[in-house]
Amino acid sequence: MSLHLLKLCVGCESITDLEEWIEENRMLHRRLGRDFEQTHTTRMVPKRVEELLDGGSLYWVIKGQLAARQALLDVRPFTDADGIGRCHLVLDPKVVPVEPRPYRPFQGWRYLAAKDAPRDIDLKTGDLAKMPEEMRRQLAELGLL
Repeated sequence: MSLHLLKLCVGCESITDLEEWIEENRMLHRRLGRDFEQTHTTRMVPKRVEELLDGGSLYWVIKGQLAARQALLDVRPFTDADGIGRCHLVLDPKVVPVEPRPYRPFQGWRYLAAKDAPRDIDLKTGDLAKMPEEMRRQLAELGLL
């Protein structure tokens, strides 16, 4: 069974913000003539890498709500220029909205069991897909989603 990571998306106001940041990063790589690979750097290296790479995702908490996920493609530990161990989480650049759920702030990342992960929102069908993100957020805050 796969395992997921949960992380705060600091500075992001919405899923759209996250998608725009990824696209800006992609365009920068293109201008510099580099291959694009989306990574997120963390200080701590997950110990359960095998489980994470067995279909796991990085779930993003945006403005106090678990809001979206990106498939986790690889986990690459490295040592930075200051000799500090860090980790690149290699992510699929496609952002998948999930059913919003309130989540309190925390530092670093947390493991998220597959059974506890929210369902994806199918953006092609269903009532949630037709709702603006802000409305989904407000309804989840009220406990109506």
